[in-house]
Amino acid sequence: MKKLALFDFDGTLTSNDTLVEFLKFYVGDSRFYFGMTLLSPFLIAYKLKVMKNWVAKEKVLTYFLKGEPIGTFLSRGKEFALTKVPDMIKQEAQERLDWHKAQDHRVIVVSASAAGWIEAWTEKEGIELISTILELKEGNLTGKIKGKNCYGPEKEKRIREILNPSDYSQIYAYGDSRGDREMLALASDPFFRKYH
Repeated sequence: MKKLALFDFDGTLTSNDTLVEFLKFYVGDSRFYFGMTLLSPFLIAYKLKVMKNWVAKEKVLTYFLKGEPIGTFLSRGKEFALTKVPDMIKQEAQERLDWHKAQDHRVIVVSASAAGWIEAWTEKEGIELISTILELKEGNLTGKIKGKNCYGPEKEKRIREILNPSDYSQIYAYGDSRGDREMLALASDPFFRKYH
């Protein structure tokens, strides 16, 4: 039977949050920090657990990306994925990823970040991606999430939509936060904030 490896992306494969780094790349540092200052009440509310993760995330996405043409977003996202993401991947995480690929395991990145700024990297690595989907209207981003944020229970749901865990003799899963709990629970070999 085939084996499966599931990786969270931000904080597990990468050293920092790619949403933050992508937005800096997309709008520039000065506009990014100005926007985050304006958004700080929502970010504080999220940190204090009085605002849900996805609500705070939509506030950020709406401020920075609402009305952006999908072509521009995807072009810049691809550039970010191919030029910036490789430098953000932790060496130990890359080694573990490479080991799974060498063993011919099925490897899937399961991320709350959007495909727009990750997918070109996963394609280059030859691995699959399950991610948050951003809503479009008439070819432009709305700043809203289409469906649910790929976080927590949604990670497990989305994994089960494309595969049956019982088809695999061994499932490895790697995560670093409470948003990965349900994904880690699917695994025969769960790794929380470690790779071995």
